Amino acid sequence: MSQTKLNIVQSTFVPLQVENIDTDQIIPARFLKATTRDGFGENLFRDWRYENDNSNLPKQDFVLNNPIYTGSILVAAKNFGCGSSREHAAWAIKDYGFNVVISSFFADIFKNNALNNGLLPITVSESFLQQIFALTPSDELLVDLSAQTITIISTNASEQFEISAYKKTCLLNGYDDIDYLLSIKDNILQFEQNR
Repeated sequence: MSQTKLNIVQSTFVPLQVENIDTDQIIPARFLKATTRDGFGENLFRDWRYENDNSNLPKQDFVLNNPIYTGSILVAAKNFGCGSSREHAAWAIKDYGFNVVISSFFADIFKNNALNNGLLPITVSESFLQQIFALTPSDELLVDLSAQTITIISTNASEQFEISAYKKTCLLNGYDDIDYLLSIKDNILQFEQNR
């Protein structure tokens, strides 16, 4: 399944200053019945976003319910995506409208699931993360995947981030694993012929 190309993302961000956010908090298990990626965004952080009395009333103190916070970048405290290996967590974040998630540490399985689903997880230093959390809701971040940098527009503070060359190629071109193989089909055929 082809994905949207991702290279430059300049956006305001949603700060979620909570550590150890696990995949059940991202998308509770009771919403994992669908087999397609669509519709999971409406239940992103469901138990944190809505009252537990079946009223579906938004909790006013949760950041996603605060209209001053917008953008396609989610910024979370360290150890984001821990817990079970559900791919639905990445689906829910992407379906909600986020293209980038920033934290000082990601659980490995979540990080791989995010990359496989066109969602860019960026690991930054704890000090840079705190600089982001200190910003105002109108401040923007600039993510440059080609250069592998993230910059705070208002201060020009910048930091490099790591990503595998393969996943970088896939995100830049909107490839999933099959698309990537198809993109190098001629090389594969030539290799086979030369054996």
